[in-house]
Order: sequence, then structure tokens, then C-alpha cells
Amino acid sequence: MRAVVIHAPKDLRIEDFPDPAPGAGEVRVGIEAGGICGSDLHYYHHGGFGTVRIQQPMALGHEIAGVVAAVGEGVRHLSPGMRVAVNPSQPCGVCVHCREGMRNQCLDMRFMGSAMRNPHVQGGFRKHVTVAAAQAVPIADRLSLAEAAMAEPLAVCLHAANQAGQLMGKRVLVTGCGPIGALMVLVARYAGAAEIVVTDVADAPLAVARSLGASQVFNVAARPAAIDPWRAGKGVFDVLFEASGNQAALRLAFDLVRPGAVIVQLGLGGEMTLPVNSIVTKELKLRGTFRFDGEFELALRLMGEGRLDVKPLITASLPFERAVEAFELASDRSKSMKVQLTF
Repeated sequence: MRAVVIHAPKDLRIEDFPDPAPGAGEVRVGIEAGGICGSDLHYYHHGGFGTVRIQQPMALGHEIAGVVAAVGEGVRHLSPGMRVAVNPSQPCGVCVHCREGMRNQCLDMRFMGSAMRNPHVQGGFRKHVTVAAAQAVPIADRLSLAEAAMAEPLAVCLHAANQAGQLMGKRVLVTGCGPIGALMVLVARYAGAAEIVVTDVADAPLAVARSLGASQVFNVAARPAAIDPWRAGKGVFDVLFEASGNQAALRLAFDLVRPGAVIVQLGLGGEMTLPVNSIVTKELKLRGTFRFDGEFELALRLMGEGRLDVKPLITASLPFERAVEAFELASDRSKSMKVQLTF
């Protein structure tokens, strides 16, 4: 069985990979679509992010969907031929955080395509994966497998929206318009935001944000003064979704949010220096957001019911044998939003 395996920065190979039969409570899924995520790109370009580094060869990928090929003993709700999205999270279910209902904070999480553990948890860019049956979620007939593979990043944004609280009628700012920032536009619009302004330093992703329903978009590299009207008074935005992971973007946004605003930090970019005086004097609420839990099934339901359309974000699909080409394309923000591999 073939897989897309990272060995070191820029050392991405198509290799044979173990292909176990499903055991009790497991299913074997033939993967058909897999989206390249920002974390996959960090492994490809840098060998990891922060203190997380590749220690041994690892199959990448955690945004995946496919068709059930076989089921193990005791699996009753799935059968061969069913189309499913694969939830890459496998929390332990017994640690203190799982028992508190915070399964995304599991102390023994197994997350596909992650080098946080050693040995690493192998990812889903493979012809077949065997996973716990609970990780394989059936999808609606109307959904393509390419759309279903978007459930994971959409779930990340749904969880971020939960962290922000009520968005109905709110003025929302999104900084950074990669796939996550663009999906935040979709989620904020669905949640009833009255105004959604998006900033980035490139024109191509901003054009996508506008097509998804952003009220206004601004290239703050080309037109830094364009956002000055939102500095009025003490700022005007009720909610900020910071999706770039860039300190400069977050620092700029502090001047644009109103007193009492909620700031949800989505992007990961390393350590940042924050203007604590602004946080104190404007009584801002700074909240982190990490992965997701029940939002994975919610993402599939909202897409399956036609309430959220992620198709405009899928800008290219390449055979997995051309993985290096696909990763290079996904790294070029002027040419791509979400690049997927087909299997």
C-alpha cells in the first residue's frame, strides 16, 4: 500500500506502507481525497513547528475522506461501500480533560499525521487507513468526498466560533485569509454576523474571501491606511478571529477592536509580544482555540444540509503520486487556497 511520507524538510516520498486489516471495533477506509493543511506544509518546509520535530518517517495528512473497504468484529453501523469522512482525533476518553468534556485537550490524544508523540501518529495520506470505527463518520449523499475532506478544517472554525460566543449582529474582523481564515468567513456569515471585514497581505486569498461573503477585504501590505476608519473612537469590531499567526497582524487588530471585544487566536506562529496595557484598559477577552471535538460531526451535517458550501475553497486536486508538486502549489498563496490529493 502506497503513502505520502515525510522524512525530513523537503524530503517527501511515495513509499510502501503497512496496511493492517481492521481489528475488533475498527474499519479500513480506502482514502479518496485528502487536503494539505498548514501543519503538513510546516513538516514539509521546516520538519515541524515550534518544538515539534520529525523523529522518524511519518505519513502526513489528517483532512481525509473515502469509502469503507472492510469492517472489524463488532462494527454494526458501518459497512463496506459507505462513504465516510475520517475524524483524525482519537482522544483517550478517560483522562481528566476527557471526563470534563474537553476531549480536544486530551492528555493522551492520538491525532493523525502528528509528530507530537514519539513514535509519531501516522497520517491519512495513504491508499488505505485503518481507524477506530467511531472515527469514520458517514456523509450525506449530496456531498462529494472532496467536500467531506474539508470537515476537519471547518470543524476547527466552528470550534473557534464557539469560543467567541454569540456572533449574531456582531461586527467581525478576520486577520489572515488562508483556508482557515476563509472558512471563518463562511462560519461567521452563517452565524449571523452583521459585518465581516478580512485583512491579508496578498490579493488572491482576499478575492476568495469576498466571494464567500466578506463585507470588505483589505490588503494591508499594499494599502495600510485602508483600515484607518475602523480605528474610530477606541475601535469598532466586536470579535476578532486572528488566523495568520503573525504578531504584526494581531498587534494591528488591537487598535481596531472595541472595548470588551473578544479576540480568538486561531493562527499558530510562535511566541508573541502582546500589548498588555491595551488588553487591560480596553477590557479585552483573549481566548485560544485548539482543534475541535463534536464540531466534526456538525461540520459534516451543515455541509450535508447545504448550509455551508466549501467548494469554492478547493482550488486544485492532484494525484498523490504528484505530492511534491501539490505541496509546492499549496505553498503558493497566489495560486491556491486548498490543495487536495486524490488517491
